[in-house]
This record gives sequence, C-alpha cells and structure tokens, in this order.
Amino acid sequence: MPRLPIVLLISFLAGCASQSPAPVSDRSSAGAAAPAATETRPGHYAVKKGDTLYRIALDHGQDYKDVVAWNNLENPNRIEVGQQLRVVPPEGAPVAVTNPVTAGAPVEVKPVAVITVPPAPTSTSTAMLKRDPKGGKLPYSEENLAGLRAAEGATAAPVAPAAEAKPAAPATEDGIDWGWPASGMLLAGFTDSGTTPNKGLDIAGKAGEPVLAAAAGKIVYVGSSLRGYGNLVIVRHSAAFLSAYAHNSRILVKEGATVTKGQKIAEVGSSDTDQPRLHFEIRRQGKPVDPAKYLPPR
Repeated sequence: MPRLPIVLLISFLAGCASQSPAPVSDRSSAGAAAPAATETRPGHYAVKKGDTLYRIALDHGQDYKDVVAWNNLENPNRIEVGQQLRVVPPEGAPVAVTNPVTAGAPVEVKPVAVITVPPAPTSTSTAMLKRDPKGGKLPYSEENLAGLRAAEGATAAPVAPAAEAKPAAPATEDGIDWGWPASGMLLAGFTDSGTTPNKGLDIAGKAGEPVLAAAAGKIVYVGSSLRGYGNLVIVRHSAAFLSAYAHNSRILVKEGATVTKGQKIAEVGSSDTDQPRLHFEIRRQGKPVDPAKYLPPR
C-alpha cells in the first residue's frame, strides 16, 4: 500500500479524536415544555398548601359535612394540594329553607274594612278667625291690639321639642334577629385592611363566663381544627349567614343541635390566645362582615 494514503488516514483519525463529543439533550427534564396550569372549575376550589377542609368550608360559608358529601371524601383530613373541591351545592342538592310555605294550601282572603274618619269639628273661635279680618270688629286702640296679641299667643299650638337622635338600627337580612354573644368590653373591632386584619370582634371576659348564640340556628361545627381559633363553635343561621365563636374553654353543644338566640353554647376561655376572650365573627356567604353592623347598640 502506498505510504501517502496511510499518512492521510492517520491524520483524519487523529482529527476526529481531538473533537469534543456533541451535547446530549435531556427531553425528559429541562428541555420539556411545562404543562399548562389546570383551570379551577366553576363552583370548585383548588386546594393550596396549608389548607384544611374545615377552613375551606368556613371561607365559603358551607358546612364541612356538606363539602365532604359533595366531593365523596372518605377522610376529611386527607386533601391534596391542587385537588379541586366542590364548594357550592351541586344541581339538585337540597337547600335549607326557613319557614317553608306548603304549596297548594288554601289562602283565606278577608275584605279590608274601610274606616271613614269624620272631619275634626271647627271651633267657633277658629271659624271667626277664618271669616273676619285679623283685627275683628273692635275699633283700633293700643289696648285692643295688645289684648288681641295676648289671645293669639294663648291659643297658639305648643311647639314640640326636637326629637333626640337615635342610633342607626342594625342591618337585618334573612330575617335574622341578632344579639350580643357576650357582655364583656370590646377589645378590638372588625377591620379588613392593614397587615393584620381582624375578621370579627374580640370581646373581653373571664374564664368560664357564658358565650351565647347570637341568633337562632344550627350547630354545624365543634372542634379545634382551625389554626388560630382554638376551641371553636360555628352556627348556621340561614343559607347565607354563619357565626363563629372562638377561644372557648368549654363547649356545651354538639354538631347538629338547634339553638335559640341567647342560649349558652360555650364558656369564655383562652385557647389559642394570650388571655380569656371571645373572638366572634359573622360571615355572609363565607366572607367576614363587620358584626357591629348587625348587632344592636348597647
């Protein structure tokens, strides 16, 4: 074999060996396109880190048992980040109705009595003033003028005193009659702004003092699974309204019980707080609202 071709072959092989190998792309990791985020379905909530089923139910104004049933959950303590939970009743689910009216019930119609009010009798002096000129038939004199003025002042209607300003009536919705849940001094009011919003009212009290149901309703939660609330009671008053009573030392009611306004449901305590107090919330469709707008003045 000629020498020149051998030299060229050796040079070609040496050049190939000196080149660095081509990079290998990993399509299974960084090179792969990120999957699109799944949109939350209407009427559902996507679970986030730190959520609990009880918190989700409270924030959406629902009984946690209903949320369990709507989502066919075997264990309410096992939910996963990203899991979509139904938080509104599915179509056809029963809805709580207060004082339902029976369909087809006969309605008694009564005629409305018409009351005729007779005109007020006109006094002789009033008729005289309407018919005659203001000075009457007396001749003009200083004495007659003074007497006429004195007579007019005596018969003038008394001026009613100005009515005292009354505090604004509390808001009423769904026919709920609200009352104060405790008698202690107000420690902190409702605020939904700032770095540390307060979702309700903080009411001072001594350990063991009564906590009262602010309105009639049904107990839908009793427990301590919501961080920051301690021993908590939640009452449903209508399809839209819930009330919450936190930091209790002792709870005197069970889930499913019906309570009346002013009924003792718990005792003031300091669970999950630094001093005995009642933290009280009113929630409308899951959103905290200012209880002072619904409670009567005291």
